[in-house]
Amino acid sequence: MATNPPVTAGADALRAFGSQRPQWTVRTPGGTDGPDDPEGTGEGSGGSGTGTRVEYATIEVPRDYADPEGERVIIALSRRRATDPARRRGVLLAVNGGPGGDWGLGRELPGKYEGGPVHEVYDLIGFDPRGTGDSTRLYAEVTVPAAPFDSRPPDSAFGALAEDMRLRELACERAGGELRRHISTRNTARDMDVIRAVLGEERISFVGYAYGAYVGAVFGSMFPDRLDRSVLDSCVHPGWTWREQFLWQGDAVRRNVDRWAEWTGERDGHFGLGTGPEQVLAAVEEVVARLDEQCDTPRLRTLLDGAVGNRATDRSRWEELGLLVAGVREATAAGDLDRCHGLLAEQGTWRPEDSEGDLRVGVLEAITLEHAWPADLEVYHQDMRDFRERFPYGYGVLRAQPWVGAFRTFTAPEEPTRITRDGYPAGLVVQADGDPLDHYEGGVAMAGLLGHTLLTVEDSGDHEVYALAGNPGVDAHVERYLTDGVLPPPGTTCPGTVSRPDVPADAPADVPSDVPAGV
Repeated sequence: MATNPPVTAGADALRAFGSQRPQWTVRTPGGTDGPDDPEGTGEGSGGSGTGTRVEYATIEVPRDYADPEGERVIIALSRRRATDPARRRGVLLAVNGGPGGDWGLGRELPGKYEGGPVHEVYDLIGFDPRGTGDSTRLYAEVTVPAAPFDSRPPDSAFGALAEDMRLRELACERAGGELRRHISTRNTARDMDVIRAVLGEERISFVGYAYGAYVGAVFGSMFPDRLDRSVLDSCVHPGWTWREQFLWQGDAVRRNVDRWAEWTGERDGHFGLGTGPEQVLAAVEEVVARLDEQCDTPRLRTLLDGAVGNRATDRSRWEELGLLVAGVREATAAGDLDRCHGLLAEQGTWRPEDSEGDLRVGVLEAITLEHAWPADLEVYHQDMRDFRERFPYGYGVLRAQPWVGAFRTFTAPEEPTRITRDGYPAGLVVQADGDPLDHYEGGVAMAGLLGHTLLTVEDSGDHEVYALAGNPGVDAHVERYLTDGVLPPPGTTCPGTVSRPDVPADAPADVPSDVPAGV
């Protein structure tokens, strides 16, 4: 807990939140707690030296920054002090995960940098974004969809899919209450500024992944004089709405599928799926048609579509995917559905845990309602028909289906931030060219808009790269920038670290002896 800010009037109430004095609890690597450290000095007995312990605390922030004297929410923090105090240059905050920090590491994320060059010069600060983790949670009631999970839903299922989303939105409203309106990117950025003030820092440095990259861009737009060095990794597109972001995931997945099909088509002798990407994808569609004919439900076909999209993203699984398609093709030719079930048993569906228990965290829905969504269901239906044809793999149609935004129960209190850079240093954008969730064009656009340097990870389906994907080339560039302020040259690329399988390509067809050389 923290020494609570006094309740005062007007602007003083906001400033008072920055005067909190967190009571840090020190934890050693063994997990034991030391005494509280009310002065924030880090001198509790829970650890013997910097870099060997983690400090935890909580602070309070306004639920609604327009009403700072109203309700408050808790933000949970962690701190790992710089291991070379003589070179310390400030604090580094980090955020990852989906919209709102959904499925992110929260205040444990800085542990990924522990003991490295960045840890030498920064206090590593983690936090659970509002609504998540050990911060005040935003809950949603669990609803169980009535429509079957189908990668290629027929038009007759559209009504049930929309009704599932309408009920999901009502379940979010019932459990989320008034807090839901105040789970927003702008408020997360404001929370970061309170954290900065509580820590006594003039500026912060920042690493953000995926949604966290958007948080960093918003923070810099709102508080340009309080941002120092920034790394935006796996960026959302700064010009897209959340719906457009979802839609472009279909194209991002398909790009990986096309690369896999090209590679597989060069190895027909190994896989037997045809020569060239067109024949390989025709073989996939042949299997899809057989599964539809032989099965009473869409489940097996849906799992195959998911496997094609998801495994094509991971270069190391390309051989496995080719053999899977060949195996299911052989099994369907024999009418052996038991074998098909076995081959596809590993493949999962989208977020099955959302249908488990009574309550779940509901930040994903709240954050995505920052932007307007079409209320006309025919808009979604038209996109679903299109995606059903072009982007069936990796659950692409899911990105086009109605979302809770079509049935929103509240209006966002303020408009989204217009992303700009006016007053803070140029930073670094890291983007994999095959990122299946945040399209490569998002990184290109973010770097161009902000005047940041773009570091491209080539031939890679990685999502969230620096310190999380095991790419030493990327790590070296990011750490040199964060520690020494040196950006890589424009146009710098790094290879992905996940290698394509070592399966030789087919030998070229023999040239007939009567054909002149060079023809």
